[in-house]
Amino acid sequence: MVSGEIPVERVLEFDDVLAIRDINPQAPHHVLILPTRHLASLDDLGQEDRPLAGTLLLAAQQVARQEGFAEAGYRTVINTGADGGQEIGHLHLHVLAGRRLQWPPG
Repeated sequence: MVSGEIPVERVLEFDDVLAIRDINPQAPHHVLILPTRHLASLDDLGQEDRPLAGTLLLAAQQVARQEGFAEAGYRTVINTGADGGQEIGHLHLHVLAGRRLQWPPG
């Protein structure tokens, strides 16, 4: 996805972060935010990645504002590892919105 080999709809792009629409959305708005550098999971971030971690969160905020659902609300999720529900071996943040989201999620 990051390399362009898999076609995706890009929502936002910076040098180190890419935001794309999820191909299997779980809410009316479902965007994935990924670092362009490969990191297998959140657990692979190091102290030197603090700026990247901040950029991922600020990209989620920007997507919510750009897509028009920031004021109504949205959920951000990072699944880490098998028990955390991670299915793809690349760190990514989900931004979900467009309906009232339930708690607990699952």
